[in-house]
Amino acid sequence: MKTFGLYEEGFLAACTINGGGTGGGSGGGGGGGGSGVGTTWILRNPGFGAFCSVTYGNGTFVVVGGGGTLLTSPDGVDWTARTSGTRKSLFGVAHGNGLFVAVGEDGAILTSPDGVSWTRRTSPTSNWLKGVTYGNGLFVAVGRRGTLLTSPDGVDWTAQTSGYGLNGVTYGNGLFVAVGGSPDSSTILTSPDGVDWTARTSGTRNWLQGVAYGNGRFVAVGRGGTLLTSPDGVSWTWRASGTGDRLEGVAYGNGRFVAVGRRGTLLTSPDGVDWTARASGTGDRLEGVAYGNGRFVAVGGWGTILTSP
Repeated sequence: MKTFGLYEEGFLAACTINGGGTGGGSGGGGGGGGSGVGTTWILRNPGFGAFCSVTYGNGTFVVVGGGGTLLTSPDGVDWTARTSGTRKSLFGVAHGNGLFVAVGEDGAILTSPDGVSWTRRTSPTSNWLKGVTYGNGLFVAVGRRGTLLTSPDGVDWTAQTSGYGLNGVTYGNGLFVAVGGSPDSSTILTSPDGVDWTARTSGTRNWLQGVAYGNGRFVAVGRGGTLLTSPDGVSWTWRASGTGDRLEGVAYGNGRFVAVGRRGTLLTSPDGVDWTARASGTGDRLEGVAYGNGRFVAVGGWGTILTSP
C-alpha cells in the first residue's frame, strides 16, 4: 500500500480514446459545504499519469485511471494507492447500494465494498466501457460500439442494446440518461429501467462526454464547450458555456454544478443555465469531477487532483 504525495509518479495512459472522453458525472452527495465550495480550487497532486474518473461513497473518494490505477481518500487531500489486480485502464467509477463499481478497457469490470479490496467480475463485452452509474436498484455501464450493460448487484451483468457509442451515464428523477456520439453527431438516450432506451434530439452535432443530474435538471457536456440542460431528459436546451474547450465531465453538489475539461477548464453554475469560469491552477486536461462530504474533487491528466474548498 502506497500513499501518494506531491509529484508522485502514477501510470502513463490516456483517458481519451478516438476523441471521446471518460464521461464524467459520477458524483455522490454527502455532507454540507460552505459558500466557497466550487469557487476556489487547490491543486493537490500534480504528478504523472492519467486519472480518468472520480466518485464518492461510504465516506470515501475513489479515483480510477490508466493502467488499472486506483486511489482512495477520506477527504480528497490524502490519497492512498490501491491494488486493482488489472493493468487495464479504468475510465469510469460509481457507488451504489454499498458497492463501488469501476469499468474500463476491454470491458473490464471491478467491484469493491470499501474502495480498498477489489474483485474482477466477468464482463459480457470486450468493448471499452467509458462510464457507469447507479439508480433504481440497478448499475448501468456504457461504452464504445453501442455497448450498454446492466446489473442489479455489480456482479452479474447483462448486455442491452443501444446502437450508439456512449461516453457517460447518470440517473435522476426516475430516469437513466446516457450520452455520447461520434465526431460529427451527438447521442442522448433515456430509459426508465436501463433496458428499454429511447433516442432524444440534442440540438447539437457535437459529441457529448458526460452528464449529471441535480436540482431538478440534467446537464450534459461535450465537444466545443457544449452545455445542454433538460428538466426531463427529453427536451434539451443549449446553454452558453463561455469556452470552446471540450468539456469532459460534470457533477452536482452543494447547490451547484461543476463542469471540467481541457486545458484546466473549470466552470460552475447554480442552475445549469448561467456559468462562471473558475481558476483551476492547472493547464492539464480535467477528466472527471465528483462531490462528497462538503467537497468537490476534480481529476485529470498528469496525475492532477484538485479540491474545492
